[in-house]
Amino acid sequence: MSILVVGSVAYDDLETPAGIRKRALGGAAAHFAASASFFTNVRLVGVVGHDFEDEHINFFKSRNICLKGLKFVPNGKTFYWKGRYGNQLNEAENLETHLGVFADFKPSLPDEYKNSEYLFLACILPELQIDVLRQVKNPKFTACDTREFFINGEPEAVKKVMGKVDAVIINDQEARLVSGEWNLVKAAKYIRSIGPKILVIKRGEYGAALFTDSGMFCAPAMPLPEVKDPTGAGDSFAGGFMGHLARTGIVDEENLRRAVIVGSTMASFHVEDFSLDRLRTLTWAEIENRMKHFKELSHFEL
Repeated sequence: MSILVVGSVAYDDLETPAGIRKRALGGAAAHFAASASFFTNVRLVGVVGHDFEDEHINFFKSRNICLKGLKFVPNGKTFYWKGRYGNQLNEAENLETHLGVFADFKPSLPDEYKNSEYLFLACILPELQIDVLRQVKNPKFTACDTREFFINGEPEAVKKVMGKVDAVIINDQEARLVSGEWNLVKAAKYIRSIGPKILVIKRGEYGAALFTDSGMFCAPAMPLPEVKDPTGAGDSFAGGFMGHLARTGIVDEENLRRAVIVGSTMASFHVEDFSLDRLRTLTWAEIENRMKHFKELSHFEL
């Protein structure tokens, strides 16, 4: 089954305690697509400028990511972000942001994309997310992400999107902002009252929590000896989560819990190197082995 992802493709300049990387491939849609491509076919909708290099196109194609929805604007530059992380690695210091061609991004789906069974709306303007939802015909499963900027600037529009999707995948800070609740259980109850039956709250180094009608499921984060670059880890999580659901074609409580572990697995690999470099060398055997380690982290018998 195919997954459609709509969002940003970018260049990142990154500075972390592990080093510096210039003009690294980034953007929410790029991170999501690379992760999800390990599990199923991915269709990417985004926009880039004349400076977007062929090596990145070749990488996407090597992962069997369809680029018919990636628009090239010859007279503009690709979205650019520069950020710095301290030792905590919890949040980046935003040094520069240049939207470039992304500022005028208005997703128009190729006809064949409109029948996509799984849809992930990455961080774009909420009105654009609504427009994409209108274009896709009878998807089996839809999910969205958002960010602090949109929650603070267009809170009602963000809630409107959340009310139209099956799942919301956001981090703990965003959950608190949307709900006005510091306690994440209360925050989850509020967000699910808006409409989404499924909520995943990403908690970085503390793991992830799944909230459904059946209750709550908490997954740990994988303890790692070194984290080089957390940029895009949340999108990689979402890619693994959605990729597993699309690969299996099953959306029930048991499989949603598995999907959280798959998402956590992909995010744990993602942070081991800069940009998408770790996913370039990642193998299926490594994914299966780490999933077993996740099971061992919390397995016990009463």
